[in-house]
Amino acid sequence: MKIAVLPGDGIGSEIMAQAVKVLRALAKDGLKLEMEEAPVGGAAYDALGDPLPAATLKLARDADAILFGAVGGWKYDTLPRAKRPEQALLGLRKELGLFANLRPAKVFPELVAASTLRPEVVSGMDILIVRELTGDIYFGQPRGVRKLENGEREGFDTMRYSESEVRRIAHSGFRAAAKRAKKLCSVDKCNVLETSQLWREVVTEVAKEYPGVALSHMYVDNAAMQLLRDPKQFDVIVTGNMFGDILSDEASMLTGSIGMLPSASLDANNKGMYEPIHGSAPDIAGKDLANPLATILSAAMMLRYSFNQDGVAGRIEDAVTKVLARGLRTPDIYSPGTEKVGTVQMGDAVVAAL
Repeated sequence: MKIAVLPGDGIGSEIMAQAVKVLRALAKDGLKLEMEEAPVGGAAYDALGDPLPAATLKLARDADAILFGAVGGWKYDTLPRAKRPEQALLGLRKELGLFANLRPAKVFPELVAASTLRPEVVSGMDILIVRELTGDIYFGQPRGVRKLENGEREGFDTMRYSESEVRRIAHSGFRAAAKRAKKLCSVDKCNVLETSQLWREVVTEVAKEYPGVALSHMYVDNAAMQLLRDPKQFDVIVTGNMFGDILSDEASMLTGSIGMLPSASLDANNKGMYEPIHGSAPDIAGKDLANPLATILSAAMMLRYSFNQDGVAGRIEDAVTKVLARGLRTPDIYSPGTEKVGTVQMGDAVVAAL
């Protein structure tokens, strides 16, 4: 199993080191892995003048899966858009055809109190958001800033989806729902947007191929409200790029910490890029404060989705649960009565729990 390891910026290298440590521990048990590291994002720009160097992109193309850390930082905010670290992430998604983003939002029993919602509202919550990743307003053309006849500047972006793009992400959503509670909620804004009208029509057509999955539809503003009111009504949500970006971040905070949540971005053949949903957190970089569990759980998702190693993925997830049950907490999930540990100690604890 060839894995491209792309740590990135800020805390990326620290959290990635812990995930690699877990994978190497599994390799000692017979898991055959080949890992190669390359710079990406701001680190790549600093070294090579490009956030996504050709060699890094080639490594990602040649690998069976990509384990990604985080990119970005304040010092890069003044760079031209094409040179900013985030362009590496967008470029990898586009170049590798990673159109299906899977974002689980699960509340661990030990962390129920960390959520900002009442325990009875979030206890037992286990949602999967399937977000389309390579279309929509983030990639639609034309886009830009222009000067009007009166001299005023106007910014414009284009929201657009083709029928085939909607159809393939709908299939991803239905397949995911078929493996869970067989409930799929499609989120759109078809009462206002032509794009969403097409979205709803196509998703409804695809539903005929999955008679065992119950399909419902919801406007995005209502979905945002319902995630706070009654999140456990949802099992799998499928939605477009911009709506999914917003809703998945909202859902993640219901769990208590974005430091706990992994994600997967898959192509049509389940080759994927796996990353924690949090950012590079430059303010705590190098201080042994970052939570590595989301990256470790991303490695578990990689083993499950790209390599069909469900048993090994389960071992990692069980190890994380055991560590939390022991009361170990990084600062982002710490509460009185638990034991505060650093990034390295948390990684060591997961390895020990294996």
